[in-house]
Amino acid sequence: MINDRSKTPPAVALRLAAACLLALAPLAGATAAGRAPAAQKVTPEEVIAKHLEAIGSAEARKPGRSRVISGGSLMDIRSGGRGQATGVALIASRGVKVLIKADFDSPSYPFERIGFDGKNLRAKPYAPGMRSPHAEFLLSHDATFSEGLIGGALSSAWPLLNLAERKAKLEYAGTAKVNGRQAHKLRYVPHEGSELKIQLFFDAENFRHLRSEYERVIPAAMGARPGQSASMREKRYLLVEDFSDFKAEGGLTLPHTYRIQYSVSEQAKPLNVDWTFNLKNFTFDYAIEDKEFVTDN
Repeated sequence: MINDRSKTPPAVALRLAAACLLALAPLAGATAAGRAPAAQKVTPEEVIAKHLEAIGSAEARKPGRSRVISGGSLMDIRSGGRGQATGVALIASRGVKVLIKADFDSPSYPFERIGFDGKNLRAKPYAPGMRSPHAEFLLSHDATFSEGLIGGALSSAWPLLNLAERKAKLEYAGTAKVNGRQAHKLRYVPHEGSELKIQLFFDAENFRHLRSEYERVIPAAMGARPGQSASMREKRYLLVEDFSDFKAEGGLTLPHTYRIQYSVSEQAKPLNVDWTFNLKNFTFDYAIEDKEFVTDN
């Protein structure tokens, strides 16, 4: 039997292993430090509190303070039709009442008028019996207005300004990227429920409200004949609000670019409409008459 003198005694081997681990520890720490830190999970209450601070002081953001905001507007039909319309737009709010309107330089689509008077949501037809696809969607899902969600922090009706009164439920839903920014995502469930899946996105760094999503999916119908169901597809409605270009106005930090994207994903008639507001003029504490929010007058 040959005696292997190169074999290391067990005690020595353990000491060598321990020395190697100590030597590698700083390298492991450096590698971990070099990684980008993941966004920490926070509670909905923490997100909302920091979001309100990002808007402004409690006095400046009080819901009773009316707002009239105006600027340029561009409506762009990207699929399901063709064309663009430009003009001027206005977003007005007082308490829970909200008005969004625009006048366009197009004879076939001269205006948009959507208003919530505190009880009813109305959209004025731009021609006899004709409303835009996004106006029809909003009318069919009036929680977007009755909950004060539409327009985000641009509106005095924004539910996070007075969540206790709304009695809505918010759930933390993780993180996501919004236009390259890491964001916390909250699921918003109205007190009386909704057919919509509503999600709100807040910048993970400064807690500004970056996006709202309203989605409804209708499952594919059953085919009338065997084998026909395989060709059926679900129908997906999605309205997305994006907010950017934040600046100080009247003691509040508010977005100056507001974009509404409405899409319908279906096999026969897909649709994609893009409505962008470039907001320039901000007026606060203006006396807005109740009749202004009744758009079918």
